[in-house]
Order: sequence, then C-alpha cells, then structure tokens
Amino acid sequence: MFARASRGKLSQHVSRPLHISPNDLYLPWLCPALYAETYRHRASSSLTSPQTSNHTRAELSKSKDPNPTLRSKSRGLASATAFDYISPADDYVPFESQPRERPPAPFQLPWIPAPNAATAHDSAAAEPPLVIKDSLTTKPPRFRSFDAITGELGDIKTTMKACLHVGRFDRAAVLLRRLNMLYKPDAPALLDVHNDYIREYAWKIATTRDQRLLNNLQRWFEVEMRGRGMAPDAQTYAFMIQAVMQDVSISRSTRSVRRYLHLAEDQGLRDELMNVLLTVLNEQDFGRVTRIDMPPMGTSTLEPPPSEEIASPSTIIHDPDTKLPEVRAVDSKLPGWKALRQSLSVFSDSSMAPMLDSFEGTAEEKSKRLAIERQLRMEQDTYEAAIERWRSDNEHLKSVGINSALKQNAFGAMMWKWHEAMEPAIQEEIRLANEAEHKAIKKEGDEDRCQYGPFLQYLEPKKLSAITILTSTMLLGTAAGGDRGTAVTRLVTSIGEAVQNESVAQLLRTTRKYKGVQQASGGVSAVDVRKELRKRRRQATAQSSNPSTRAFDQHEWSKVVKARVGAVLLSKLFEAAKLQVRRKHPDNGSVFEETQPAFLHQYVYVAGRRIGVVSLNSSLHDQLAREPIAASLAQKYLPMVVEPKPWVGFREGGFLTSTDPLVRLPQSDQQSKSYSTIAVDNGDMAQVSAGLDVLARTPWQINGSVYEVMLEVWNSGEAIGTFAPENPQYKLPAESDGGDKAAYAAYLSEVRSIGNEKAAYKSLRCYQNFQMEIARAYLNETFYFPHNVDFRGRAYPMSPFLNYMGADLCRGMLTFGVGKALGPTGLKWLKIHLANVYGYDKASFEERISFAETHLADIHDSASKPLAGARWWLQAEDPWQCLAACKELQNALNSPDPHEYVSKLAIHQDGTCNGLQHYAALGGDQMGAQQVNLEPGDRPSDIYTGVSELVKEDIAEEARQGHKLAQMLEGKITRKVVKQTVMTNVYGVTFVGAKLQVSRQLKDLYPDFPSTAEINHSAAASYIAKKIFKALANLFNGAHDIQYWLGDCASRIATALTPEQINHIEAAVKGTLDEPNDYKRKPLTRKTDRGYKNDLLAFKQSVIWTTPLKMPVVQPYRQKTKMNVITNLQKITLNNPSLADPVNKRKQLQAFPPNFIHSLDATHMLLSALQCEQQGLTFTAVHDSFWTHASDVETMNGLLRDTFIRMHSEDIIGRLAAEFAIRYKDCMYLTAVKLHSRVGRRIKEWRGKSASSGRCRGKALEARKLNELLEERKRLALLASQNEEEMKRGKGMVTAYSLFEDMDGEEDLAAPEDLKDVKLGSLSMSASSSAARANKVLADRRLEVGDEDNIDPAFVQEDVSGLAESGVEEDTLVTNEPEIPAAGGKRRGRDGAVKGKSPVRKIWLWRPLTFPPVPKKGEFDVSRIRESRYFFS
Repeated sequence: MFARASRGKLSQHVSRPLHISPNDLYLPWLCPALYAETYRHRASSSLTSPQTSNHTRAELSKSKDPNPTLRSKSRGLASATAFDYISPADDYVPFESQPRERPPAPFQLPWIPAPNAATAHDSAAAEPPLVIKDSLTTKPPRFRSFDAITGELGDIKTTMKACLHVGRFDRAAVLLRRLNMLYKPDAPALLDVHNDYIREYAWKIATTRDQRLLNNLQRWFEVEMRGRGMAPDAQTYAFMIQAVMQDVSISRSTRSVRRYLHLAEDQGLRDELMNVLLTVLNEQDFGRVTRIDMPPMGTSTLEPPPSEEIASPSTIIHDPDTKLPEVRAVDSKLPGWKALRQSLSVFSDSSMAPMLDSFEGTAEEKSKRLAIERQLRMEQDTYEAAIERWRSDNEHLKSVGINSALKQNAFGAMMWKWHEAMEPAIQEEIRLANEAEHKAIKKEGDEDRCQYGPFLQYLEPKKLSAITILTSTMLLGTAAGGDRGTAVTRLVTSIGEAVQNESVAQLLRTTRKYKGVQQASGGVSAVDVRKELRKRRRQATAQSSNPSTRAFDQHEWSKVVKARVGAVLLSKLFEAAKLQVRRKHPDNGSVFEETQPAFLHQYVYVAGRRIGVVSLNSSLHDQLAREPIAASLAQKYLPMVVEPKPWVGFREGGFLTSTDPLVRLPQSDQQSKSYSTIAVDNGDMAQVSAGLDVLARTPWQINGSVYEVMLEVWNSGEAIGTFAPENPQYKLPAESDGGDKAAYAAYLSEVRSIGNEKAAYKSLRCYQNFQMEIARAYLNETFYFPHNVDFRGRAYPMSPFLNYMGADLCRGMLTFGVGKALGPTGLKWLKIHLANVYGYDKASFEERISFAETHLADIHDSASKPLAGARWWLQAEDPWQCLAACKELQNALNSPDPHEYVSKLAIHQDGTCNGLQHYAALGGDQMGAQQVNLEPGDRPSDIYTGVSELVKEDIAEEARQGHKLAQMLEGKITRKVVKQTVMTNVYGVTFVGAKLQVSRQLKDLYPDFPSTAEINHSAAASYIAKKIFKALANLFNGAHDIQYWLGDCASRIATALTPEQINHIEAAVKGTLDEPNDYKRKPLTRKTDRGYKNDLLAFKQSVIWTTPLKMPVVQPYRQKTKMNVITNLQKITLNNPSLADPVNKRKQLQAFPPNFIHSLDATHMLLSALQCEQQGLTFTAVHDSFWTHASDVETMNGLLRDTFIRMHSEDIIGRLAAEFAIRYKDCMYLTAVKLHSRVGRRIKEWRGKSASSGRCRGKALEARKLNELLEERKRLALLASQNEEEMKRGKGMVTAYSLFEDMDGEEDLAAPEDLKDVKLGSLSMSASSSAARANKVLADRRLEVGDEDNIDPAFVQEDVSGLAESGVEEDTLVTNEPEIPAAGGKRRGRDGAVKGKSPVRKIWLWRPLTFPPVPKKGEFDVSRIRESRYFFS
C-alpha cells in the first residue's frame, strides 16, 4: 500500500509540469542529458553495423550545451577557428567588432596547449576529439544454417525486419526464436533484436489498431522475453506503451501503461523511459501517459504542432514565352528525353494555377504553398512516373493502329511490354517464396526463396519491375557497359541497392504520413506548456540519430541480400525482355524478323578468371548509347523551386522528401558513417551544416539573353562556343590493305580514335541537350541548389544535370536570382571579371580594366550581335561566360547611371593554386608565398607561367643538342599545357596521371601532331611531364617539409596497434582472454579468415583528423576481403568490407596529404560563406573560386582574407600533432632501422643470443613479434611506475627499443618504403651540394618535389594484411627502399653495368607511437595576405 502511494505521489510529481507555468519547468526526467553530466561514451550497436565489436563502448566528446549553435567559446581540437554561427536575424555580427586593419588575435585551444606553448590551460575545460574505439572489431560470427535460416546473424536480423515490415509476423517469430537458440538470454544483442521486433510490431499496431496483433505482442513480451529471463530496457517498455495505447479498451490500456511504468521504475528506468517516450509517442499520447495513475487534474490536451515550414518559394507559374523556340532534341523518341520533359511539365502545367484559389492566406503565402506543391510534384515517385510514361507510350501507339509488342523503335512501349511480362513473374516468385516458408521439407531452391522472399515484398511488384528495368538499362546503356558488357556482380548489387533505397524511402514516407495524422488529432489547449514540451522533445530527440538515419541503419541490407534480390529480379528481366530484330538471310539476302533476347548473359575470361557479364543485344545498344538513361531518374534531383530544407540531421536536409545524407559516403564505409552520424548528433557539424545552408539559400535564375543565343546555336547544330557539333565531319584515313602491319595497325588505331571521338561528341551533345531543356523550363523561375559534402568536407550541389559547378555552358547561362546595384566599385569588378573569363587573368587589375576598355567596341559588338557580328567573344577561354559579361557590361554602360545599374551576374575571385597557398601558409614559406600571391606584389605571380617558361628553356636547350622530340615540341609549350599538372601536383597526382593530363592538352591544342612510333602524343606527354616535375623542383620547395611530415605520420598510424589490441594480444598469449561470449553455441570457423595470430597483429588504424570546423574526417582505405555468394543466376564474388579488415597502408599514406589540404580549403570556403552571409552578401563557391555580386567583391575579398588569416594564425599542424597524440595515445607501431647501421647490428646481435637465434619465418616470426611487443609494453609500464623497485626492473630490461634508445638510433631509422610515393620529386642541384643536401634530408626528413621516379603510377592493391603487407616473412627485412645517396650508391651487375641503387636491408622493432617533430615554420607572416591584392583575383 505504501509502495503504491509512493508511486502515485511520484506520478503526480512527474505530471506536475503539464499543469504549471512553463517558467517553472524543471524536467530532468524528460531529458536527463540536459541536466546531468554528459556521457563520454556511446554504446555501439550490433544492429547498425555489419560487424560486431568486442569493445562495446565508444569514447566520445559531447557538448553539455544542447544547442549546438550556442556553445561556449571552448573549442575542440583542430577547431579553434570555428566560430559560433549567428542567425542573420540576430543583431550581433561578430566580425564587426574586429577592425579589418588589425590582424585577428590568435585563437587558443582552452583544453590543451599548443606544442611549445608558453602558457598552460585549464584542463577542466577540455573537449577531446571524437574517438570511437573500434580496433577490436571482428567479423560477425557465423553459425550453421537451420530450417532455411542463414547462419549469418546480420542477415537473420535483417530478414526478420523485412518480415515484420511486410506483415510476415509468423516468419519473423521463427527467425527470432532461432536467435533465442543462438544467444544467451542476457546478451545485449539479443535484447536489441527483441526491441526491433517489438518496435515494428508496435508500429504496425499503431497504424492498424489491430487488437489481435496487440494480444500477440503482449503474449510475446510475457512469454518469449520475461519468461526466458530477459530483462527489458527503457526502449522495450516505451514500445510496449506505444502499442497498448492503441487498445480499444481505455481501462485496459490504462492498466497496461501503469504496469509497464511500474516495471520500469522497479528496474530504475523510469526517467530514461520517459525520455524515450518523448521520441516515440505523439504529444497527445505522451500527455495521456503522464496523467495515468493520478487524480484528474483537468481535461486539457496538448495542441498539435504546426506543420513544418519550408523556405520561401520561387516565382509563381508564368505563361511560357511562345516566341522562344523549342530545344531541338537529339532524338525525341528516346526514353530519357521523354522522362525529362514529363518531369519539367510542372513548369508549364496550367492545371496547377487554379490551386492558388484553394489556398488560404495572403498572396505571398499562397505563392509559397503553390511552390511547395510544385516541388513535391517534382520529387514524386520516379518509378511510378516511369511506369505511367511507358503505359502512355504504348496506348498512344495502339491508338494509331501500331502493334508495339516487340518494336524496338518504340522504346517506351517496348519497356511497357517488358514491364507487363515482369510484373506477374515477380508476383509468382513472391507466391512461391511464401509457400516455401511453410514447407516441412525444404529443397535448395526453397531455402533461397525463404531468405530473399521477404525483401521482395517491401515494394509492389510493379515498382520492382520498374527499378530493375531502369537500373539495368542505365548501367548497360553506357558505352562501356553495353559494348563490352557489365559484370553480373555489379548489375545485381546495383539493382539490390536501388530496391533497398526505394524500400527505405517508401518506409519513411509512410512513417511521416502516419505521424502527421497522429499529431493532427491533438487538442488546442495548454499552448505555453505544449511549446515547452515540444522544445524538450526536440532536445531528447537530438540525443539520438535523426529518424531518417535510424531508418537507414535499421533497414540496411547486407551485400548478400542485395545480390540475391538483384539476381532474382535480373533473371526475371532476362525472361521478359525480348525485341524484334530484322536480319538478312545469309543465302538469299531476304529480310526477315525474329525475336531475340534484349540482354545476353555470358562468361568471359579476365586475367585467367571466369567472369559472368551481361551485355545488350547489339540492336538495342546503339539506341541506349545515344543518351544518358539516368535522365529517367533525374526528376527528383532537379534544381528546387523553394529554398532547400536546412540540415538538421545526417539525413534531414536538402530536398523536401529525399533522404540523401549530409556526407557522401559509400554504404560500406561504416567507420566514416559512425563518426559522421555521431558528430552530427553531438552538434559538432553545426557550422558545416550552416555553411551548406548558406550555399543552398543562394537564389539563381537563367540568364535569358544569353540563353536565347545558346538556343539559336544549339538548334543550328554548329560547334560554336562549347557546344558539341551535331554532325562532326572527319576525314577517314586511306584504307590499308594489311600488307604493312605497322601501317595497318596505325590505320585501325586512327579509325578507332575517330569512332571514339564521334561517340564522345554524341554523348556530350545528349548531355548538353538535357541541360538546355532544363534551362528552358526554368527560364521564368528562381531556383536553388541543395548541397552536401564529401568525406573531406568539400561541398557539392546535389542537382547533377544543371548547376554552377558545371562547365562554361552552365556557368554562362546562370545568374544570381537577386540583383544589386553596381555602386562605386562594381563597374570596375565587372570589367575585371570580363578580362578574367576572356583569359587575360594574369595581368594587374589596372591592365585588366584597360583590356576591357580597349575592347569596348568588341564588347558592344558581341553583346548586340553575338552571332551576326565579329564573334570576338568566341576567342575567350570561357566563351559563354564572356558573352554574359559582355551583355552585362553593355547594359550597365548604356544605363543612365552605371553605378545604379542592378546587376545579377556572379563575379568570380579565384585562388592561385589554392593547395599550394595552404601549404605555403602552413609552412610559413616565404618563397612559396610569393609564387602563389600570399605575399603582396605589384603584379600577380603565376606559377603556371613560371613552370611553362622553365619547361620551354629546358626543351630549347635539348633541341639545340639535336633531341628530335624536343625539336618537335619547340614553341608548343603554353601555360595551358602545364596548368592542370601543376595544379594537381600538390594533391598527389601520379606521373601517369600527369602524363594523361598533358596528353589531353596536346591533343586539344595540336590534333595534327605527328603519330609515329617515336614521336606521338603519348611520348610527348611523357617527356613534358618529366620537365614539369623538374621545373617544380626549381620553383617550389616550401611545401615539402609539411607534406613529408603528413606522410610520415600516416605511415606510423597505419602500422600501429592500439592499446586495446595490445591488451587483447597479452590476454591471448597468456591464455587469459576473457572474450564476452553471448552465444549458446560455438560459431563456425570461416575458411576465408586469416590465422588467429596473424589477425592479432593486423593494423586497423585509419588516419582520422578533425577539421577546423569540427568535422571528423576518416580515410576509408582498407584492404578488401571477398566472399562468394551463390545466386539463382551464377556464383558471384563480392567485396566484403569490414572494420575488421586491416587498413591499406599505401593508400592511407599517399592520400593523407592531399585529403588534409582538401579539408582545409573546404573549411576556408565554408567559413567564408558564413561570414559573407553575416554581412548580407550573396555567396557561392566552386571549391577555391568564390562568387558574389560585383558591388560586394571588395567586401568579400576582405572577408575571405580574414577567414584565411584566422585559420592560419592558428598552429594548424601543431594542433593536428596534438590531436594525433591524444587520438593514438599508448599505441605501438612497427618500424625498422637499417640492418648494417650501428643500431641494426646491435639488435641483430642481441636477437642472436636468444634461444631462437637465426632467422625466423612464418609462425616463429609472428611469435617473436608478439613476445617483443609485450616485453616492450611491460618495460614501458615499469619505467612509468612510481615504485622505485619497478622502475629499476624496467631499466634493467633489454629490448630492441631500449637498445635503440641507448644508442640514439633516430639517424639509423630506415624511411618507410611507401614514403617515396609521397614525394613530388627532388631538387636539381650541383654535385658539390649533393652530399650536404642528402645529409639534410636524412636529418630533417624533407620531402622532395619533381622527380618522376618517385611517383607511383597508381595505388597498388595489397593482397595481404597487417605485418605481412610488405611481404615480410623473415626476421631481417629486405626491401627495395633506396638509401639516401652519400658516396656512390649505385649497384653494378656481373657485367659491370649500373643496375640501380642498392636495396636497404632492414631490421624491425616495436616502439611507442610518437610523431616526428612538427617542421619548423618559416618567416612568412600570414597577416600580410591582407595587403596582397592578388591572393584571390
């Protein structure tokens, strides 16, 4: 009785906030995280990852402030330059208090001092980086298959969810009982699965109010959970309460809710339960729960929340301009073309105009509602639209008396026939799958159907058919896919992926619709309390992933499931897809028709392996190759006619109905996904999201006057500007009779080249056709581009066909959607912009202005008579942008007051080789700063011109010496030839990549270049690329120290073991490994698994860092493991990526320097975007090219300089080193010293005295490495002890690393072999300075630039892992790593010929993971950028 009274009192206390003033609210039970200390760890879910982890807690960093935009000034690691983003509506503008004349004060990290900092900081304010401890992740266990149930736990769980979703609760129960047989009752993973089962069951009950299902669920809870000894958690009780709230009996429902509340209270889960209920129940039901088991205190209910507001719309529908001609189609009968026009019909559909009268509110509100309706219609179901289009095409042909059954020229109708045949076949397959589940004895085919059958029922058969047809034709319609065929593996996984994505999208649409209906049933009282409750509810929801992310996590299919679903659907397409082909009789030449399959499944041999491929019937290939069939799927990704949704979650933002992620990641990259989603949940990516929202809110319009010229040119079919010619003319080579093999080979090569060029022009023209058609539809519109970022933080528009990042054609037709008067400076910048896009961009500003003024007659002629005049604008590097600038300048000059002319043209300010700018700032390199305009100067420096001049001089010298290729290239080296290679050199371009870049430029500039065995484009490109690298070595050496340091850090990280791994190894060696065993039965041993010892020593550490905007960046490069899957088509081999896989050391090392620089330029752009919006500027950017109105260029220039200085005033490399020191604390890494050095000989001698003297191989080598690792770890622990006796024991121990320390062996370290691939070359210098330079390289570990011998042509895919990655199987390592040349260094063969540099023999040792000293920064003062006129110009 007393207990019951106390519970009643507690209930009154819990519900009291609903009946008092919101000002008095103090509800820690609503969201304990808002009031208590935040958690430092997050449990990893076994359901959201395809692998399991022995380490179930992740070390995280979470803010104590629930509002990520209102955080304290305390900054996390590498985020000191991040600032609190203030809404434009806020009066506070942070930069107004910082005069631009003074450099900003250096930022400090309050939680950790910078290296060599003079002052210490309070560690209490520490905010460590986000760290997820996942190094002990292993492959998921596998059990024996049973009753058509796979042995893969992940697939069992996914299949169970599929059964629940499609209403197969009986089959879901069978699968869950199988898991009960495998898991122990107290296994956390088993509770997670039961919660999934109850959640889906509760959701179904909530949507159907089926009382039979409710009874079944309650019975399951009592018998299968509590009856088997399982302890429910807060989520279990929350889902049960959600279900019983649907009981038709109010009294019974109240009793059930009260019981679950009391059970939760007995387990100490009451507060957590109420917190979870906030995210599960609607407000009406939540209010009811809080009133249960307490005296009535009023009948008021909570007002339903208002509908979500979507940003302001574009202009309402206008009548189409009847004078503007149509865009002439490449082929109007093609399916993608029709699909695009149907998608764009929303802009000319007069039936939507009367909807305005049905809306309530002001004219602006009506316009907004109409724009939202149009946007939703554009994002409508793509596959439903495709089916309707096919049906329409078929009915049209029937209406005119044409039988479209098998006519390939009626493409849409033909697809309809395929669809008509596929749909019943899929229905029959589903029926057979359902029957197979109930068979007592299941055959092999029945077992397969039981495993993939539920997934076929996520979607209707008609939609499955459409997905299969569109995905297959899209992949096979490409030149490569249709001509040479597409691997079955790629095809079936792509179909499975498309089915999964559409399934989850449909699930989300259904869920949102249901929640909207639920919330619409609420009352209208207690408004203030409702607002406060909704606020707390949002805060509670913020503690977990957003709904879209959770849906994808919970319903993501494994690769095996995708492959099996895709295979069965593809097999149905093979059966259904036929076409009628005309052929000539081989004997009499008569023409006849026969039915042939549209797709051909066959096998080919690639590198000795038998590969299944699918190819198109040759009659169908030409038709599909004419256009990108992806246009049929593009309607969801057209530019938006309303402002995009702000990013509020990992999958919440951008398009109104899409669930595309904030960060573009492969679905298999679980580590990056974990870091990104947790960072979003923590609010760490709030400023990244805010920056993307700034870009998304930038309005755009089509430049009508330029588009009219484009349309005229397009319809003429001429190759004017950047348009591809409609009918390119080629002079075919004289046919060779084959007598001369060399001549015949040259003839075939030229014919193939012409054919490839024709196909390329055709493809380009089709693509431009779509761009022109989209632009025409948007002529009277204001539109927007939603954005997301790649894993490094670089922003990209999500609309693929038409956006401002496109080529000259797209940029020329786009203008801002709002204009600004030119003002006192705008006219000047308009003239400078015209000179820039013309190609006169390396002169001073005064010269560029003079250039525009000198060519005013040409400008007026181009603007007034673009096609009938002299066509001066066509000589520009970017002709369409030049034409747009000509028209804008003419309009301004012809206006009564040019300064008052309202301009919408976007003016560009481009960085000078931006990657090198960041490197120069990071290293304080004075010479480098001058080369890339960080240092003030009277004229802009141009590194591209400097390189081209050095290349010219070198070629001229060799030409004088009689070099034939040099003689042929004299006078042909231009700035354009070298620009791309110089630009990408800093981002790690390989020599092969540089060669291809130069080759493309040569072919464009000199198509008639000789093509002989000795002199041809390829030979010339290789020769010039070498000269470019050599020139870079002479011009630029400031980035080398930083670049080498980054590569060295990555090399160490990629060969390191974590403390968790070492603890695990120690327990395994001692036989005391106490691994958590959640299973009743022993898992099977995988044949493909590596040996246990080898797996212990696998290196699994990715290079991870945090950008200045607090975005975690995870390099996703791991060695790939493969698995065989048997499908109904064939056995296929799938990549099976996992966190358990070792990292790919070579890729981790080579990619880190360029990825790090990319993350910095992305940070600079987003910071600039935020600051520009604060100042009221319209802003957008293409990575390192920043755009705004002409009148605001000078303001933007000041802001982007401020943000760059703000970034680089911080010790970014020092912060990175500090982050690495924390992130990889207590790791041990495997390094090597030169065998014949002092240290190397001493270590070898010491090992020789051990019991196992001599060389070790295989398991003996592994055992030695394990033992030495543990001995070194023990020695370090003793030395760190406060006990003098233990310290003495530690000092007395001898290990390889103790010998290394005693002999100060840093100089004897052998540089990691892969570090040479980071080098961009070596400086050319005299022989006298060679030895000194070599010693400096050895001491400072400098990175060289320019020697192509140090450039690896491509990333090498390793087939081995961990310690065996370098092929090491001996105690003494022998590699091909060249020594730093001292005296000689050449190796001669038996004939005395020079064979190359002698290999360095190495010997390994373990040492604590420390990082090399940060390179000393140069004297360049980054604040001088503020005085540089040409930093961005």
